[in-house]
Amino acid sequence: MSRRPFLIFLGITAAAVLTVQGSWRGDNKQSNPAVYHSDDDYEWTTWFNVDHPGGRGDYEQLDAIRFYYRTRVCETPRAIEARTTEWVPARETGETVHADPTVGFWCLNEEQSPGQNCSNYAVRFLCPKERRVNIQGIWSLWSNWSPCPALCGQVGVQLRYRSCQSQSITCNGPKIEGKPCNGPECMKTDCYLHCVMGKVNADCDACMCEEHILLGSVRSAGGLTAEGAAILRSGKLLTLTDHNGHFRIPGICPDGNTTLTISLQGHATLDVVVPITSERTSVLSVQLKRAEKLHVVSNPRSKARREGQSAAFCCKVAGTPPPDKYQWFHNNILMEMQSESTLVLKDLRPEQAGEYYCRASGPSGAVKTKPATLKIIGREEQSCNPKPEPHLIRLPHDCYQKSTNSFYYNVGKCPSGTCAGQLDNAIRCKDNVAYCCGVARMEERQLTCQGYQLPTMVVTECGCQKCVETKATVYGRAIAADNGEPMRFGHIFMNGVRISRTGYKGTFSVQVPPDTERLVLTFVDNMQKFVNTTKVLPFNTKGGAIYHEIKLLRKKAPVTISSSETNTLDLGEVEGQDTMVQIQIPPHSFYKENGEVFTGNVNASVTFLDPRDVSTAAAASSDLNFIGGEGDLLPLRTYGMFSVDFRGEENNEPLNAGEVKVFLDSAQVKMSEHLSSMKLWSLNPETGLWEEEGSLQLEKKKRGKREERTFLIGNMEIRERRLFNLDVPENRRCYVKVRAFRSERFMPSEQVEGVVVSLINMEPTAGYSSNPRAWGRFDSVITGPNGACLPAFCDERKPDAYSAYMMANLGGEELEAVPSAPKLNPSLVGVPQPYLSKLNYRRTDHEDPRVKKTAFSINVAKPGPNAAEESNGPVYAFEKLKECEEAPFSAAHFRFSRVEGDRYDYNTVPFNEDDPMSWTEDYLSWWPKPLEYRACYIKVKINSPHEINVRSRNMGGTHPKTVGQLYGLRDSRSIRDMEQANVSAVCLEFKCGGMLYDQDRVDRTLVKVIPQGSCRRDHVNAMLQDYLVNHLPLAVNNDTNEFTMLAPLDSLGHNYGIYTETEQDPRTAKEIALGRCFDGTSDGTSRVMKTNEGVALSFTCGDREVTRQSVFQAMQSSQSQIATSVGRGDNRKARRRQRANTPRRSGKRST
Repeated sequence: MSRRPFLIFLGITAAAVLTVQGSWRGDNKQSNPAVYHSDDDYEWTTWFNVDHPGGRGDYEQLDAIRFYYRTRVCETPRAIEARTTEWVPARETGETVHADPTVGFWCLNEEQSPGQNCSNYAVRFLCPKERRVNIQGIWSLWSNWSPCPALCGQVGVQLRYRSCQSQSITCNGPKIEGKPCNGPECMKTDCYLHCVMGKVNADCDACMCEEHILLGSVRSAGGLTAEGAAILRSGKLLTLTDHNGHFRIPGICPDGNTTLTISLQGHATLDVVVPITSERTSVLSVQLKRAEKLHVVSNPRSKARREGQSAAFCCKVAGTPPPDKYQWFHNNILMEMQSESTLVLKDLRPEQAGEYYCRASGPSGAVKTKPATLKIIGREEQSCNPKPEPHLIRLPHDCYQKSTNSFYYNVGKCPSGTCAGQLDNAIRCKDNVAYCCGVARMEERQLTCQGYQLPTMVVTECGCQKCVETKATVYGRAIAADNGEPMRFGHIFMNGVRISRTGYKGTFSVQVPPDTERLVLTFVDNMQKFVNTTKVLPFNTKGGAIYHEIKLLRKKAPVTISSSETNTLDLGEVEGQDTMVQIQIPPHSFYKENGEVFTGNVNASVTFLDPRDVSTAAAASSDLNFIGGEGDLLPLRTYGMFSVDFRGEENNEPLNAGEVKVFLDSAQVKMSEHLSSMKLWSLNPETGLWEEEGSLQLEKKKRGKREERTFLIGNMEIRERRLFNLDVPENRRCYVKVRAFRSERFMPSEQVEGVVVSLINMEPTAGYSSNPRAWGRFDSVITGPNGACLPAFCDERKPDAYSAYMMANLGGEELEAVPSAPKLNPSLVGVPQPYLSKLNYRRTDHEDPRVKKTAFSINVAKPGPNAAEESNGPVYAFEKLKECEEAPFSAAHFRFSRVEGDRYDYNTVPFNEDDPMSWTEDYLSWWPKPLEYRACYIKVKINSPHEINVRSRNMGGTHPKTVGQLYGLRDSRSIRDMEQANVSAVCLEFKCGGMLYDQDRVDRTLVKVIPQGSCRRDHVNAMLQDYLVNHLPLAVNNDTNEFTMLAPLDSLGHNYGIYTETEQDPRTAKEIALGRCFDGTSDGTSRVMKTNEGVALSFTCGDREVTRQSVFQAMQSSQSQIATSVGRGDNRKARRRQRANTPRRSGKRST
């Protein structure tokens, strides 16, 4: 076989050069050519490996090495030595290689035996120890470069020579130099590619510049080196990055038109353009970003259309890379020929009504949107049912209606929902004007009460009209999970942008942006006391404010570890129990954010959320969901979360970590089927979704000398994400129906919307014991007009396989669950027997009456298909969510009740403060503007041994449309001072003065403050009196048993005894103003009544208790007369009567 001539240098000095004909192979039975023996003036450099043997071979060339390590190689190396990364000398590999100390080392894959590629080589150079003056010989001129021996489309080496012309003095430097070259262009017909620089390659798909070399560096997300990243051009692989993330590509033209694609698993592909340059070497530095899973930005919107009209549904999905395919489904059936992100339906027919959703897919996965409902109305059909639905309101205590034997009156209401209004012909994703079913006509009715007529507005007809414009808000406090310490002045981020801050007491308020589908907020503590916490907060899509208490995990104190040693960190927070998780960090695994290897000591803080401690459930980040392969939102069950924070000891700079091992003690996994499905997950703080980092494998390890234990072991990198989870997907799912009420009467008309109901899934021990061991999931939902359905894990075969705790919260106040002891009453719980016994309902005080009554536990027993008594709630199979959401009130459900406190509200124009869309446009509306709710309170001090009921009667004062007409009544009972036995105070709401709904002119409400019983006004705040005198007209105050004023238009404050607050939600406005009134300040808040602070009025009432019943006594003693009330046991009535008649000892308020 003929061999082409090559000049091979392996450890060759400039003084000893050997020419060998043919390829040199390590298996030749000849001595190593010209091995150089080092003397005292020279030394070897460190080993270099700047290329990976991907693409055409391995190139360890001197110019590339100098680029990366400029100061480590001398100008003219004396010799070169090569070995593989397995420490095998190049001459022993049996591979054809080339080397020259002035050029470098190269190995071509095409020159190796069939099926064999070059090894991964490292090289080092022999360099002078230091500069010194040498007398050197004189070289001749270099010869011309030899012809390139490479064939068409191949790479070869060109050589040139020179000779030492001195006889007695040694010449310093190489006699021969080589450079890579490309073979001639392969003949190809019909090639129309025109090159601005270089020439067309053999495949006619790119331009080649033989003299140019492209050097590059690729880093992964977080700055870690990206080993194995593929560098492609026009879809063809050129090379792979080496273990340092470096690559080298000869022949790339720097013409500004060459685009390279860089691809790395788990990262978004990146296209980069080789910049224009006249230099022979170009350099690219690339930072990749983590591939972003697809997530829904906006769902299609529900619409109502008439037959023959058109409708458009749109879904917006984001991700990196973005989706490249869309599919639309109608009633879960794939629609053919619909592959765009927008679905347009024209000439609508009745059979096209139903649910529509889209599924987007791409390289980073798939995701489904929530379904939108299309309602199709006949051409002549009424868009809304004109007949109102029944709606009972509670009347004042002195307005008992004998005709109905009740304190309730049916004022009617219109069901909420979209309708077909006056739309233009344009096809839009979102209608310019939203139309809803609402009040079309109201009539005034006069109700006869004790000594007066009470006006009320009754809905008589419903119709289609413009929806009431509303805004949604979330507010609350961010506090420590362990002791309630507030996170002061922390930052709140949404989609990576800071949108708000917490206050000194940890309070926050965030307005939900329009079209938000999933509100994901990240709370970041500037003081570094708490772990960054990402929460998915439910909000009321109809508008209004929802209160959330954000529980934060306190950061673990850092421990100092050495980056050059193997470090193992134990995680587990439950005292007396084994460590649950271990994290093992190999030596030299820490990196700076710019990708440099970090050396030195590291302050490592790893905070573990231990699911064996149920008190940590509320501090869990996100809502433990992920997107499955088909695009569905699926639940996870956690075995622990941990947050990591690595920082350099000296300058506190944040650090990343490379390959980190995670060990989960398999003995802590009580459900054996979870062992095979356990995975590592990281949280995407922008979407609030968990994304898979890797799987875990079972492996036995020894701990100590004798003990052998089984662990689930996985690998991970700690980069830009710092919160991780050990989870398993769980497919045994159900929904649990819950309702919240204003009182213990549990009437349909007294349901409360906007209550945050939470469910904690508990883990069973081995064998599905009914004694739960740890929590596995935490979910929260918001109650609507028909309650709420909470997701939960369940099992059909064993009722006690899964258990759950449930609790409810409204505005920071915990609601009370129905008791389970001493006697369980199914009619009160809301679930009939025998299903209730199967569910094993237990309130938290079941065994210990000292425990709070604000939660209950159940076995989440999936309803049996053959058990008729289980088919009507409260537990529904996962596929029956719609049935759960639309369940009638008569269907089984669990209940919470809110202790409203001793107060009563009556509005002439009915309005549900939980549902801003129930606002009605009327001059007598208590709240004149639906987006601007102004709450007003006056503080009244009572000198009496008894707590007194005080009423505000609010009528039109100065507006010609409302003068003398009733806006509403407010009753509230005074709260006794904790330190003064004969003093109490009340914060009484009144209707604020201001513009009415038409925004034409103001009305100063005529407010009467009337204490119940024998009372005498003995003091009026001097500043308030001066204000009223100076702002005419002045109301007449001849009756010393009461106080009358025209409501001030200004926000006066505590110095006047008047407290106001304007918010976008009525409940929030009242809560803030009431808190200030209790505190007696203009900027503080309190739940304890301070009777001597910020008072407007003082009354002295008689020593004897009044004989006339208060509103609360009347309401409670007349339960037997209420036709629609729920029956109770005699003991329950007695307790309620006792509570109503016994003087209150507490100074705390109920909200």
